Amino acid sequence: MHRFGLWGHLRLCHEVWEASWDATREAWLIETSGGAFTATVLVSATGQLSEPALPPLPGLERFTGATFHTSRWDHSLDLTGSRVAVIGTGASVVQLVPAIADRVAALHIFQRTAAWVLPQRNRVRGPIERRALRRCPWLQHVTRAALHWGREGALIGFTHPGIMRAVSLLARLHLRRQVPASALRAALTPPYAMGCKRVLRSSTFYPALSREHVELVTEAIHEVRERSVVTADGTERSVDTLIFGTGFRAAEMPMAHRIRGRDGRLLADDWRQTGAQAYLGTTVAGFPNLFLLTGPNSALAHNSVLLGIESQVHYVLDALRVMQVDQVATVEVQPQVQDAFVRQVQARMARTVWVQGGCHSWFLDDTGRNTTVWPWPVARLSRSTRRFDLENYLIQHGVPDLHSNRGVAR
Repeated sequence: MHRFGLWGHLRLCHEVWEASWDATREAWLIETSGGAFTATVLVSATGQLSEPALPPLPGLERFTGATFHTSRWDHSLDLTGSRVAVIGTGASVVQLVPAIADRVAALHIFQRTAAWVLPQRNRVRGPIERRALRRCPWLQHVTRAALHWGREGALIGFTHPGIMRAVSLLARLHLRRQVPASALRAALTPPYAMGCKRVLRSSTFYPALSREHVELVTEAIHEVRERSVVTADGTERSVDTLIFGTGFRAAEMPMAHRIRGRDGRLLADDWRQTGAQAYLGTTVAGFPNLFLLTGPNSALAHNSVLLGIESQVHYVLDALRVMQVDQVATVEVQPQVQDAFVRQVQARMARTVWVQGGCHSWFLDDTGRNTTVWPWPVARLSRSTRRFDLENYLIQHGVPDLHSNRGVAR
């Protein structure tokens, strides 16, 4: 922070309540818990996996034990010897369950839908391999390239559901090897195409479920009582702690409820009609000088999301450069440009396992549209954001205030 001179520009522990575009001042007015700010450019970098999704369980408010989401972990709580209920079987839970299984007295995992799980190979590099990588930097680049293109190749399975069916055989074999009990194995077999939901990797989750004090519960939760969870079949299980591994409100993007563009338009209202939309997942028609990182259809389900974020950051920086060089005060993507991009995305998406896989995942919004992930190779996103395409934007000329103490609000 000190090295790059960022410390003086940071405002920590500030919750943004609302950001509104002021057309007269050509600036964003930002109300926060720490005061009001103005900015020429607003960058929303809240991400898609930031706001927990909590199920509306009847009676939850009556529960007297500890309750928290995996993303809001209560580190002051000692789970040793306690009776724990874990809600969900997603990516967080397959990591969580093996980590706490040895410490708790009883562990109940409430599963709504089984997940596809592939083995996780956490291979330890030997001393010779580490020495070679240290002495030969080109080997690091080769290793990195192999990992990258291996992940890029996975996109073929997501966009061609027939290929993904072949890959699911590996997951079935992994399940058969690690879960000998046929009844438990049947409960852990997903009823949808592999890739429709997030594919998980773990070599410790299945063995943990076979422990004597660990139970997989597939009955729906009927209600929560003061110290227990009751399922639809009438079974009551005593519980001291409830842990929610129920994912995030990814498709909804809660930050949209706090951003107002031209004429006071609330971003959430626009998206309620059309689903979350943004040109290149980064800019939105009707919202000048607003940039989103991991906005609609820019997250990567087949490769590192950091690659997408880096591409968008490059696009934002080039936009700031163009605004300064060409003396452009405001940039706003043209509605027809955004519409054309969204049509391309949804046309491509219609043939993917995310839409055709027979499940409802956090990739999809309430209408069944995938407004979350990028359906092409990373290279296409990188090419599309290599330069800021000013010709696709409505602009107002003027001298942008990019160097004042107001800074860029984030």
